[in-house]
Amino acid sequence: MTYVVDFKNVSTVGLESSPVVDALAGLRANEARYFMNKYKHEFTVVPACESQDTIAYVNHILKEERNIEFAAKPLETSRFQVENIKWAFVFFEDGLEVNVMYNVDDPKKRAVGFKLSEGMEVPKELEGKFKFARQKSKLAGTIRGSFFVIKGQY
Repeated sequence: MTYVVDFKNVSTVGLESSPVVDALAGLRANEARYFMNKYKHEFTVVPACESQDTIAYVNHILKEERNIEFAAKPLETSRFQVENIKWAFVFFEDGLEVNVMYNVDDPKKRAVGFKLSEGMEVPKELEGKFKFARQKSKLAGTIRGSFFVIKGQY
């Protein structure tokens, strides 16, 4: 079942099993606000059990590019295209968000981003491999984020 994320009234629907449920809901709402403000696009999510293709796509890129496989359970995904950019998101139970930004026209503008919900530890799969910058968000508190550029074609 598709769920439109409301960034004005933050809801934990679909994320209840997360130990950082409120921060993860805020992180998801933060993404919804970004896409509405920048692209006038409604950010929708789908339960992980209904979106195995999106999870497989993100996992494939992570494995091929950096040999990363997350142990955490995926809760929700989102996948869409705005303008010439394909986006894929996976929200994990531990509070991690992984997003893939894939510019259709420009191979130099393709990346995988990691965002950590406030209150979660850096996943062991990322420890020592990435430096995380901090960003303040009214919806999500302090978000720690990092990224890497995608070299292959997917």
